Amino acid sequence: MIIAPSLLAGNHAEFGRAAARADRSGADWLHLDIMDGHFVSNISFGPQVVKAIRPLSRLFFDVHLMCSRPEILLEPFAEAGADEIIVHVELEGQVDSLIWQVRKLGKKAGLAINPPTPISLARPFLDKIDALLIMTVNPGFGGQEFIHETLPKVQQAAEWRRERQGSYHISVDGGINFQTAAECARAGADTFVAGTSLFGARSLKAAVKRMRKIARANGGGLAGPGA
Repeated sequence: MIIAPSLLAGNHAEFGRAAARADRSGADWLHLDIMDGHFVSNISFGPQVVKAIRPLSRLFFDVHLMCSRPEILLEPFAEAGADEIIVHVELEGQVDSLIWQVRKLGKKAGLAINPPTPISLARPFLDKIDALLIMTVNPGFGGQEFIHETLPKVQQAAEWRRERQGSYHISVDGGINFQTAAECARAGADTFVAGTSLFGARSLKAAVKRMRKIARANGGGLAGPGA
């Protein structure tokens, strides 16, 4: 299973130090939330920040585009150092093309789905992606409470993966702490994106270790950075 601290919860005045701290923590991925003020109401950071922190971390960079026009951002983020680029299923008719473009850039492709969106919309793309990111809060701001009604989506995604003998990661993002990580692991998640509960800990290394132990104890699945 994969533990992915979310940089959005790091000190915004010291993103470089936050990235280096994550690198030393024993985490597998660094999750990077990109918000454009249109797809969601918040604005985070762009490819120049990713480029600046890339030399400071050996972690797998998991870039989540919460953006209304991701097609103009794929190449800049790929060049900045993204290892995986995630787009949203809510973009509907654009999804196939976006996944193809990410692949063409030599990057892993992920698909995100928001809490109100039926999980059935993601099913046609499962054979084309490396990760399905199930949002467990409404995207846009960190520190929100976990929406328990999203757990059946995790269970359904895990069932489809078993049926298809698929290899895509099932990632959860939003309100992930030690308790909710256990619930998500039991439902079938294998990748845990956590911001406040990890970066807010006195020892990020100890928090990562604890979350990994909890996820394993509750059945967290696939393993390996970038696998």
